[in-house]
Order: sequence, then C-alpha cells, then structure tokens
Amino acid sequence: MISELPFTLDALRRAYADGVLPEDVVAEAFRRLDAIADPGIFIHEARDQALAQARALGKPDGRPLWGIPFAVKDNIDVQAMPTTAACPDFSHVAEQDAFVVDLLRKAGAICLGKTNLDQFATGLVGVRTPYPVPKNALDPEIVPGGSSSGSAVSVAHGIAAFALGTDTAGSGRVPAALNSITGLKPSLGALSATGVVPACRTLDTVSIFALTVADAWAVFECTARYDAADAYARPYSAQVLSDLPPVYTVAVPDSSTLKTFGDAAQEDHFGDVIAAMRARGINVREIDFTPFYDVARMLYEGAWIAERTAAVRDRLTQAPETLHPTTRSIIEPGLELSAVDAFEGMYRLQELRRVCEDMMAGIDMLCVPTIPSFVSVAEVAADPIGPNSRLGTYTNFVNLLDLCGIAVPSGTRSDGRPGSITVLARAGQDAAAASLALTLEAGILGATGWARTAGALPEAQVSEKEIALTVCGAHMSGLPLNHELTSRGARFVKACRTSPDYRFYALAGGPPKRPGLVKSAEAGGAAIAVEVWAMPIEQFGSFMAGIPEPLCIGSVTLEDGTTTKGFLCEGRGVDGATEITALGSWRDYLASMPGSKLPASGQSRIAV
Repeated sequence: MISELPFTLDALRRAYADGVLPEDVVAEAFRRLDAIADPGIFIHEARDQALAQARALGKPDGRPLWGIPFAVKDNIDVQAMPTTAACPDFSHVAEQDAFVVDLLRKAGAICLGKTNLDQFATGLVGVRTPYPVPKNALDPEIVPGGSSSGSAVSVAHGIAAFALGTDTAGSGRVPAALNSITGLKPSLGALSATGVVPACRTLDTVSIFALTVADAWAVFECTARYDAADAYARPYSAQVLSDLPPVYTVAVPDSSTLKTFGDAAQEDHFGDVIAAMRARGINVREIDFTPFYDVARMLYEGAWIAERTAAVRDRLTQAPETLHPTTRSIIEPGLELSAVDAFEGMYRLQELRRVCEDMMAGIDMLCVPTIPSFVSVAEVAADPIGPNSRLGTYTNFVNLLDLCGIAVPSGTRSDGRPGSITVLARAGQDAAAASLALTLEAGILGATGWARTAGALPEAQVSEKEIALTVCGAHMSGLPLNHELTSRGARFVKACRTSPDYRFYALAGGPPKRPGLVKSAEAGGAAIAVEVWAMPIEQFGSFMAGIPEPLCIGSVTLEDGTTTKGFLCEGRGVDGATEITALGSWRDYLASMPGSKLPASGQSRIAV
C-alpha cells in the first residue's frame, strides 16, 4: 500500500519500477500532511502545481531524482511561488527558481511547497515566526528547531523525501537532531546561494535534510555545481563516498570541555558513540574544545551581527514593526556597530582560527553532539534568547571556521529521546564526512516508525576525473605526508599489496626517512603493503612537482594484476639504502625503529 511506502529514495525508485505513478506519490504526501494536521509546516502548499508536474513526468527516464517529492525553505526562491522569509510584508512571487531548485527540478524532483522558518533565518528554535509554529515531529513539547523548522519536520514525518534548508549558525543541523533525521551542511560555496535570501552572506549555505545519509548525499551530488553568478561560490572537485583509510583520527571534546548543560543522558549517549568509533578501530583523540566555543560566541557579536543587520537594514530602519520581536531585538543592535568593530571582530576570529587549526593538527575530522541538550517550547517562551544560544553550542563555530558537516541520528538515548552526532571536516571534504557519518547513523527514520537499514559504502571506484595513485611510505594514512594528498582532495580507495616482484628499501639520508620501491625480475622480491588513493586530475600536476629525486611516479602492479600510477625509486637511488623487503611494509619498518610508538601494520588496520 502506498500509505505504508517509505519516502526514501531507494523505496520510491522501487515503487516506480513496480508501476506506482508520481501523481500517486504526491497525493500521498499531501494526505500525510493533512493527517498530521500541523498548519505550521508549510507557509505555501503547492498541491496543484506538484500534481501537474507529477503528471507531466511521463515514464521513468533515468534522472537521479525522478518523481521524488521535496520541500523548500521559504527563504529560497521557487518560480511562481511566494518567498516570505517568514515575514508577510516581505512576500513576493519569485520570477525564477533558485539555482539549486532549478538543478533539482531538472533532475526530476517535484516541489511540494515552501516551508516555515525562523524569520529571516535568525534562530535555532523554530518558533520565531508570525505563522503557526511547526510542531516537533517527535514531541510537541520540544521546539522543532530552526531556522529550517518546516523543512526538517516535513522530512521527519515522511511527507517530503528530502527538503532544502539553509545553515549559517546551525539551521541545517539543529532541526535534524531535534527531529531525528540527517542534516547535511555543505562546504561554504559548494551549493549556490543564487535565489536565496541572505542572513550572513559570507557564512550562508543551502543545506539538505533527508531521512538517511545516502539520500542526503544523492541530493548533494545533484546540486553541488559551480555557479559563476554567485560571488561566494567555490569550485570543488567531484566527490564520491568511499571507505575510510586504515589509520584515521577523529577528535572529540574532552570530558572537561564537553558541554551538555546537565543533560546526563546526552553525555552518556555521546560516550557510547565514542566507544563505538573506537570499537571500529578509529583513533579517537580527546581535545580541549575551548577555542571552538570561543569562535562560536563570535557569531552573535560584532561583525556578524552587523552582517545580519546589513541583510535587512532597510526593513529595520523603514518598517521595523514588520519584524518578529525577537528577531528585531537580535539584529537591531547591529545598527550601532562601526567598521572598527567589524575589523576588530575579524582580527579576533583570525587569531582563534589559528588556534583551532593547531588543535586540529594530525586530526582528520571532528565529532560532536549535534545539540548539547533538548529545549522545550515553554523554556523558549520564558527566555527567547538563552535556550537558543545553548542549541548553537556545537554548531555556531562551524561556518566561521570554514568546516563542512553532517548531522546524523545516532540511536536512542537512555531516556528514549533521539541521539544525534555531527561529523565535521575541513572545507571540501564533504564526502569524507558523509562516509564516516554513514557508518555511524542509527535509529528510526524521523517520526515515521520506518526501520533504518544499515548504511553501506559503495564499492571503491576511481572516476574518470581522478587518477589512482599508489603510495607506499610517508604519504600513507596517519603518516606525516598524507596531508599532501588530502589537501588536494584525494580520497582513500583501498589498502592492498603490490604484485610479489618488488624490492623495498629505506633510502639513505634524511630525516625524514623515505622508502624506495623497485620492481625486480630477480629472486627475492615480495608483495609490499601499499595504499591506493584517488586524486583529482587537476591536482596531480602540482603533486608531481613536489616529488624529490630519486623518487618518481611510474606504473605499479598490484596483487590483483591491475596497474596504477605510484611511487617508485630510480635504480641508482638504492645505493647506500637498507633493504627492508622482508618486512613488507613501511609501517612495520617504522615500528621496528628504536623508540617508535607506531603500531605494526597488522595492528593499525580498521574496517568500518
């Protein structure tokens, strides 16, 4: 029965293959909305338009989002629909789709309408709206989260398969946590902001809500296109989800700086997540999170309050009565700030960025609770500001530090409430963050009661826009030069061995010590442990330029008979070198050196 059909991408695709019609799916989406009887989810329902679009689709045509129903936060333009940003006086009918909406429609997706939000995307609670407040999909006593409240709730109820939000301070992550769904916050500039009402233009990004990591990533793949018309757009290399490297380090707040504001269940649940990562072989490092909290506080100080003010300045000065009282109280002080205040804020942020960068040295990603604790509607009614600030504890610093992130359900807490964690990574490493998140997501799908199936990373493949590169030494995961790969957008493909006809050397000179891999037709060769990484083609030239003699890039034959480009050593380079072929691994060589704390290769492998 279509009433029992999960609105995940896989389930919908199977239903269409079995003969279900897109108009039936759209009708079911609105039936679910009517049954929930929450007038706060949508500001504008597009029933007639959605049904007409569904009927016009014809037969499945292979487009990635064919027939998939989605919703759009009402600060993002959809052609012929009103854009209000939750301010009725601001309302206007959009003449064309926002850049990302246009991409989604071209991919075959069907827009159900425009969803509610904290006015002008200012807030994390979801109640700062002149329209009816959306109810949290799981518990109406708890705030729905904002500012992308309606988008998150529509997905959590299984009305929309996915929804667009925006994220400046956490608006694409906090509502995901509060409604037990996935919230993908891309790297700044990865998704176009053309056709989006700005909040803080330098920090804004369109975000994606979905029931699963795989669904959110599928939408991201359709929308991550460079838009030359967006001055803040940045071109990123094509990305795919892939396995994690054998040596991987994730940082978490240490026990002295983990903030849960007295929520013991949240603290315990995050401890369980950490234990689960360690059980998978991930190296979890606890760090002092104070510098990140210092950055978070800056979002509502000085320069960035002024930036929010700039977005609605004319309204503040000419029609302040049209603003929500709380929104006005937050933004209005920006009128008194000076350019000196803004520059002082930017200087302070740059100082803190350097501190945070130092804290992240040798760290691949961060993992934090998405929210420190839950916030009730009653708490916000009594104090509109304080509870909102608490919700941003682990989200406010992210865009200021130019990180990407993805919030995912992490199972059920001891008190029955949903757990949620966020994986954070450096700009451009969206696929790495999503890959780790895919292995950690757990629990039911929003408020639907539908079971979550175990996420599975796709089989490793190298795309036509990448070059497979085999490394055997310091460029391997967890070793000193691995950053020369990751900083160029390279991703781990697999750990394996070469064919059994290579000799392996520790070259003379250094530090640092360098390996030499030489193919030999003589007896005494062996299969040497290596890692294969996929590097964007456009980055390969700059990488090659930094390779010192006697090392070079040649063709390396792997144990399965395939060949890739990889590190080799010129024959003359082994003069004075120490042969380590018998060890078969650069890690084992390093582990054998006096005073080494590096585990042998057999101890450093993980499977996730």
